[in-house]
Amino acid sequence: MIRLICSGISGILFGVGLVISGMTNTTKVQGWLDIFGTWDPTLTFVMGGAILPMSIAWIFTKKRKPLTGGEFPEPNIKGIDKKLIYGSIFFGAGWGISGLCPGPAITSLSSGVTGIYVFFCAMAIGMYLASRLNYVDS
Repeated sequence: MIRLICSGISGILFGVGLVISGMTNTTKVQGWLDIFGTWDPTLTFVMGGAILPMSIAWIFTKKRKPLTGGEFPEPNIKGIDKKLIYGSIFFGAGWGISGLCPGPAITSLSSGVTGIYVFFCAMAIGMYLASRLNYVDS
């Protein structure tokens, strides 16, 4: 039960952070991705603000166990392979076209905007097909 509560609180905090940072604003995300046009660098600080503390957290998790049980996942050190390349292409294309990636897409479902539901359904179908076609580990 404690694990479920911690997961719920973490998800809510993550979603609120996405909204506050502008990661659910598709125009802002597309502006950040448009490096040769009217580039908006503000999301660089958001991502840097996430990557830096997470990198430090990974260092402190070595040889420790999560408070709610289980194990921390090991870093993936396989290198660059077909799955990574295909996944990057599809992820980047979807992100560039829509301005959303999975986390902000889920958070944006509460907005009531029809386009978000269309994107979410397409994303879910793509994830399902990728696992069935063996592009990702299922």
